[in-house]
Amino acid sequence: MKPRIAPLEPPYPEALAGELAAMMPPGMEPIALFRTLARNPRVLGKIRGGSLLDRGSIDRHDREVVVLRTCARCGSEYEWGVHAAFFAPRFGFDAAMLAATVHGGADDPAFSETDRLLVRLVDELHDSSTVSEPLWQSLTAHWAPEQLVELVVLAGFYHCISFVTNALAIGREPFAPRFPRPPCP
Repeated sequence: MKPRIAPLEPPYPEALAGELAAMMPPGMEPIALFRTLARNPRVLGKIRGGSLLDRGSIDRHDREVVVLRTCARCGSEYEWGVHAAFFAPRFGFDAAMLAATVHGGADDPAFSETDRLLVRLVDELHDSSTVSEPLWQSLTAHWAPEQLVELVVLAGFYHCISFVTNALAIGREPFAPRFPRPPCP
């Protein structure tokens, strides 16, 4: 599918080039999502400012469970693939766990006990825009209040990113995998 809004191509204006470079690891070209958002530098700046791409208060593995599951539930193959390629290998995700973020339930054996809680959190937020009291009580046994705030905001942020990638039909990055095929029955 052709993107609805073409990502900017180099050469970029000097200020924008610096902004895009700061969003990427050294030597890596800006991804299509950032180059598309750069069509509106104000929005790019707001997304960058609220991206939660920093280390934050949440363990990086836990963060990626929330990001991958949120993107999968929203059908954002683009953003799921970027995280599956770039972050998941660094934070302990194997092929079974990546597949479970797309096709598994919270009880999938690929998930640890805390992973299951995070999957339930994402699923409840996605399905009902809230968190049930029993799940909330379970979450509070594992994460501090500031971490719970961050987890909920993280899921919401990646809903926003999923809306952008899906609505603007941003094409997959060459390095990013597709969603895995569902398991055979």
